[in-house]
Amino acid sequence: LTGIPGLQHLHLWISIPFCLLYLITLAGNSTLLCLIKADPTLRLPMFFFLSMLSVIDLVMSTSITPNMLNIFWFHSTAISLDACLTQMYFVHASSAIESGVLVAMALDRYVAVCNPLRYLSILTRPVVAALGLATLLRGVVFMSPLTFQIRRLPLCSPAVVNHSYCEHMAVLKLSCRDTDFSNTYSLSVSTYVGTFDSLLIVLSYAFILRAVLGLSSSQARKKAFSTCSSHLCIMSLFYIPGLLSMYIQRYHLELPPHVPVLLANLYLLIPPAFNPLIYGIRTKQIRDAARRVIYWRR
Repeated sequence: LTGIPGLQHLHLWISIPFCLLYLITLAGNSTLLCLIKADPTLRLPMFFFLSMLSVIDLVMSTSITPNMLNIFWFHSTAISLDACLTQMYFVHASSAIESGVLVAMALDRYVAVCNPLRYLSILTRPVVAALGLATLLRGVVFMSPLTFQIRRLPLCSPAVVNHSYCEHMAVLKLSCRDTDFSNTYSLSVSTYVGTFDSLLIVLSYAFILRAVLGLSSSQARKKAFSTCSSHLCIMSLFYIPGLLSMYIQRYHLELPPHVPVLLANLYLLIPPAFNPLIYGIRTKQIRDAARRVIYWRR
């Protein structure tokens, strides 16, 4: 692994924000999980999906950041093929699972806002468990073929991946055979997941905003708009950079080599760090739970 091609001389400086984002990810998501486990009032479907999101964020960020920091700080660029394929699998599978969890969370908010009296009768435990299992299986089923395809391909030397982690298309460039099928499959699945899921999310929030516009309180409307806009912004940081990075590599756009790599890092590092803030700390139930836990400890 070369790190960030063309910016090797800036690796030490780049490592500072990367390390800070990782520490924020660990602290924020771990705290959120502990709060949800400790407070019995946080047993609603919303917090089940939030727990799933926190676990996936921890897995996704941990699968790449320690290894990247090892490259930036100690120039330890070597990685075995098995470790590379394992990292690639966890990165892409967790990305697909996170996308599904974001859809489930948007559905949860839609039911809570547009049909609050039937919230618990619609999102029952079996329904919530089925949604969680479906998002998990979809990520595993969609992304497993990517790893198996590369495992069967002969790789040429020099085995140098021009990336900061084992991203599928970057690793695929090492193959001595035609890789059009693998590239097409990867791009098709990523486009389908990103486009379909983001459309469902936007549709859910459109219905939410329509319901909010009917509220008589201007303060309630302002709060709802603020919440929806922050949710959509953090989701945009997850979907747009990841898809742009793949399209740039697939169609060989004339851009500096570090651009797709930085975009690929952006969507894996920023959302996991900000998700606990956007979905957790800004939620009144989470803030109240934190006060109760602190009070109990005292």
